[in-house]
Amino acid sequence: MQQEASPTPHLRVLQDRGHTVLELRGEVDIAAAMEIIPHLDRVTAHPGVRLVVDLSRVEFFDCSGLRLLYRARGRVLDQGGELLLVCTHPLTLRVLKVTGLARLLPPMPTLDAALGRPEAASGSV
Repeated sequence: MQQEASPTPHLRVLQDRGHTVLELRGEVDIAAAMEIIPHLDRVTAHPGVRLVVDLSRVEFFDCSGLRLLYRARGRVLDQGGELLLVCTHPLTLRVLKVTGLARLLPPMPTLDAALGRPEAASGSV
């Protein structure tokens, strides 16, 4: 695993097993989302991007976080890539299930689970 950068306190960008991993951290609210969007857009602008959004270090996740995930999914699909999601926090999982996003991006329990099971690649074209 290679760490690229921590461009904001709410985001760390890593390279792992051929995937770009966006590790979101802390409280993902509108302020954090505004910091994360430019980095998300840069990563998802490339054809065939293989992206993992890791929410395992997120303590708070609101509709701004949902918009980030929908934005990432749309941009990745437009580029013919794949998007995987890691999430274990009970409240965040509930938000994902209630909104239906968990059906589009089934959350994996760990980064290793997401990257170790290519057949689980949700959101891929």
